[in-house]
Amino acid sequence: MADRLSMSVRHFSRRFSREVGMSPERFVERARVEAARTAIEQGNAPLEVIARRHGFLTAETMRRSFLRLLGAPPSSYRARDDAVLRR
Repeated sequence: MADRLSMSVRHFSRRFSREVGMSPERFVERARVEAARTAIEQGNAPLEVIARRHGFLTAETMRRSFLRLLGAPPSSYRARDDAVLRR
């Protein structure tokens, strides 16, 4: 992104953080988690597939991000979503 705006990475990161309120890395992680969460809610694809489709290198990396941002791993999140749908 910095290259596209003809900025140094450091300058871009500072500007982005000032404007958005979080680092570019955090923003991307949140966007990936939200997209993966939606995919978990709307489908039955294996978590490894969902992880790769949404920019995580592995399901373990996605699990760590889910724990950090949502407080639960994707597997239990899917289980909760399934339980709500069965009601």
